[in-house]
Amino acid sequence: MDSLGGMNAWRMIWAGGPIMIPILLCSLFALGIMIEKFFFFHQIETNVSQFKKEIFEHLQKNRLKEAVQLCDANPSPVAKIFQAGLMKQGASKEEIKEALQDASLFEIPKLESRLNVLATIANMAPLLGLLGTVVGMISCFHTIQMRTADLNPVTPGDLAGGISVALLTTLGGLLVAIPAYIAYHYFVHRVNTLVLEMERGATELVHFMSQMMDVSS
Repeated sequence: MDSLGGMNAWRMIWAGGPIMIPILLCSLFALGIMIEKFFFFHQIETNVSQFKKEIFEHLQKNRLKEAVQLCDANPSPVAKIFQAGLMKQGASKEEIKEALQDASLFEIPKLESRLNVLATIANMAPLLGLLGTVVGMISCFHTIQMRTADLNPVTPGDLAGGISVALLTTLGGLLVAIPAYIAYHYFVHRVNTLVLEMERGATELVHFMSQMMDVSS
């Protein structure tokens, strides 16, 4: 399958020179991270509003065990936060808040896992492309110097190799960086949304459990 100027992807990588190797590795790492994070966020996706409604209904009917089981069966980090709070039923408001904070400190790093690597790849790939561009231009100037020293005319064919390296590495770096950059910001948005839902849910749970304690007392 042709891709650019009659060259397939492997020929482009080969023509780009040694700098294309780390660019290719970056693309593989970025692709692996993106696939893993897409599956991860799909797996933990849940209807938070419906989940909270069911939890509060169980609590109103003093069915703590069922509420905890519902949290345990739900893969969402919101459910893990709720479970930590429910396990502290009967404790003081401060103890419940502390349990929720401890749970969030455990859940948030799982959401952010490997996003820093994806951001690093998005920033590093264009720099590798730029490095390849510099190497290609140095090759062109070296060719001009050698041909001039031998009193031979410089032809476009003499410069084609260096220019090809310069353009292909730049292209490769951008092709890796742009999807990685977009994916990174998409995943950061998903993380921020989930963290906001966790904070809102924790606040609602503390308020609800405090009201129940006031009524029972």
